[in-house]
Amino acid sequence: MKIILVNYRYFISGGPERYYFNIKEILEKNGHQVVPFSIKSSRNEKTEYDKFFLDAVDDEVYFAQSKKTLPFILKSFARMFYSFEAKKKFKALLKQEKPDLVYIMQYHNKISPSIIDAARAFSIPVVHRISDFQYMCPNALFYNDAVGVCEDCLKGKWLNCVKYKCVLNSTVYSFLKVGAKKLHDLLNVKDKIDAFVVPSSFTLSKLEQYGIKSSKLNHIPTFFNKKEENPQVEYKPFALFVGRIEKQKGLFTLIKTFEGTDYNLKIIGFSNNGYEDELKKYLEGKKHNIEFLGRMNFDQIVPYLKSCLFTVVPSEWYDNFPNVILESFAYKKSVVATDFGSLPELVKDGETGLLFQYADVKDFRQKVQSLFEDPQKPVLMGEKAYEVLCEQYSPSAHYEKLMELFNHLTSRK
Repeated sequence: MKIILVNYRYFISGGPERYYFNIKEILEKNGHQVVPFSIKSSRNEKTEYDKFFLDAVDDEVYFAQSKKTLPFILKSFARMFYSFEAKKKFKALLKQEKPDLVYIMQYHNKISPSIIDAARAFSIPVVHRISDFQYMCPNALFYNDAVGVCEDCLKGKWLNCVKYKCVLNSTVYSFLKVGAKKLHDLLNVKDKIDAFVVPSSFTLSKLEQYGIKSSKLNHIPTFFNKKEENPQVEYKPFALFVGRIEKQKGLFTLIKTFEGTDYNLKIIGFSNNGYEDELKKYLEGKKHNIEFLGRMNFDQIVPYLKSCLFTVVPSEWYDNFPNVILESFAYKKSVVATDFGSLPELVKDGETGLLFQYADVKDFRQKVQSLFEDPQKPVLMGEKAYEVLCEQYSPSAHYEKLMELFNHLTSRK
């Protein structure tokens, strides 16, 4: 089978990209031909297909990081709303390669849904893997700093996005994103996609609320592409957080949980908005054993995963099946996570980790304390977590479910 994989980045910058390159590797190992479609960037992996890639508009966030020349603004609007440039280039790729199926990771804002119409013009099935809440929420998070978790847009209260400046803390950007979402609804974008791959059943339930037919929704959990079988690990007395340093990740709750204790916490990650500096300032003069280790690539993170006692995922938004949990399991580490959103699907309380009540410092600290004071407990749960990973989140299990869907769609075509 020849499959076009679409994502607006062709380099690894986070979970969706790790999935992109992992599934590309597995598809190719199983004899399928994979053709990428993305946006040009100096950070991209090398590929012969980059002549079809879209020109870069902004490497990070539209409008936020680039000079606002008129051509830039027009191209940015087109990518956010409906890009005929993207449609033309994608059609050219489809015409040359004649794929059996298009599998999309992320297209919102930087490629546009016009590529879906291009595929439909050639009667090529389109599958979209969901990694956030873009279809239902202009900032894709169901969260804003003003009110916390928020489902107003899912309930049709779109103007609240503008009121609370949900996108980049800007009235203008929020209004534009609402406008783009309304246009996409008018164009029936969600109805033009043949199937959706959804990592968590929690997210699947939200998509059903949004109005996507349940027959199109396929619960296929993410997998971890293990590089080591039965890795040799150790359990040193420190907890580990890996991820972006942002408010919705529950960092302030995490900091307060470890503040005033002798328990060691290491934080690996970065902040684009100064939130890390805010946390460090809060800790000034206070008793703590918290270390900020900065940004690292995955190879640099692995030694910490191999040696920590357990990891923590204190998310305060609807975290959609975070990779760090599977990465923890892969190195036989249990996880202490919020009892919220999709996290209880992954972390089974008392088996592969512990769950604590939402933003509850007292409950979180009790769970952390129980693991530090009884270090055999996280060892046993970590071994169980590794067993669960091998059984339920293996590349082969994911591949089989994905190909069952792909074969069904291509045979129907």
